[in-house]
Amino acid sequence: MHIVQPIRSLEKIQEVKQYLMKKSERDYFLFIFGMNSALRISDVLPLRVKDVRNKDHVWATESKTRKKRKILILESLKADIYAYTKDMKENDYLFKSKRTNKPISRIQAYRILKEAAAACGLEEIGTHTLRKTFGYHFYQRTKDIAELQRILNHSSPSITMRYIGIDEDTTRAAYKVFGGL
Repeated sequence: MHIVQPIRSLEKIQEVKQYLMKKSERDYFLFIFGMNSALRISDVLPLRVKDVRNKDHVWATESKTRKKRKILILESLKADIYAYTKDMKENDYLFKSKRTNKPISRIQAYRILKEAAAACGLEEIGTHTLRKTFGYHFYQRTKDIAELQRILNHSSPSITMRYIGIDEDTTRAAYKVFGGL
């Protein structure tokens, strides 16, 4: 199994944003929407303009659990949604393929993120990195693991901590303190 990590550095997030902004508006929006929605990529890709434009939340049926959930749209994301969708029709997919009238595939989303990661010197990156990055930075700012557990729909705080890479960070820090014998 390929393990992916959150992007822990805010500077690296900005670097990836800059890279994608120069490459493609769609790819840039995929990155920021994925990081700021806490949705799995399989729940992001089928979204249409009408699902997010002028909305305070997104209704998503989670592909993994089949539960219908109300996901808040952050105020900081609303301006990006408006700018990205202003010339789109209500029924357009947010992340439409350039070749078909369907959304891009998970594989294409993965390729987009891997290319950007490589260009910015990041490793262990995949589509799940977006959701993990949301979780990591939500926890760093709020320290509210119970709320993050609820947002990510996890069954326990320990699963959430491991998911966002906090356990790994703690272990790494402990090894540094220990230093050796």
